[in-house]
Amino acid sequence: MLIHSAEFIISNTDYHKCPVTKLPEFAFIGRSNVGKSSVINMLTQRKNLAKISSTPGKTQTINHFLINQSWYLVDLPGYGYATISLKVKQGWSKMIENYLIHRENLFCTFILIDSRLRPQKIDLEFITWIGEQGLPMALLFTKCDKLKKGELARSKKNYTDALTETWEELPPFFITSSEKRIGRNEVLDFIGKAIKQT
Repeated sequence: MLIHSAEFIISNTDYHKCPVTKLPEFAFIGRSNVGKSSVINMLTQRKNLAKISSTPGKTQTINHFLINQSWYLVDLPGYGYATISLKVKQGWSKMIENYLIHRENLFCTFILIDSRLRPQKIDLEFITWIGEQGLPMALLFTKCDKLKKGELARSKKNYTDALTETWEELPPFFITSSEKRIGRNEVLDFIGKAIKQT
């Protein structure tokens, strides 16, 4: 898939205020500071489409970007270790849950995982929750350029081993690097095929 246009449309904290549209949406979410904004910018080939910050928890709203006038890329708030109050964190949780559960044109949620870390409890719990809701998902490993080939293979195996303890069928996996632009074509081809199947 070629990206001809990518434009920011709206930010909000209520799924009811999301764009009124039947266009397919693909959401991106992960632990705070997993590199989500960098991945979005890499996929769209826009340097500052999604704002990058070294501060965890920078994204605090549901952000819609219209791609090629034909589908939406949705940037969701991160979860995890962001330095925020419990009240705010609970608000994020409800906002994210409502969007994921009730957004009828959500085609797939990409869950971003830092390839450098062993399986994190919070990531596994979120993956499990998505599965329990019956929502389509894909796992997107970030920062793979930071690992050697053998280390990357072990990282992926650690996750597949952890997931096969409770999953009969694993979701799709993608290996990416924003700096090296690895995985861009694979992710966009996956999105393109999903759209064509509608």
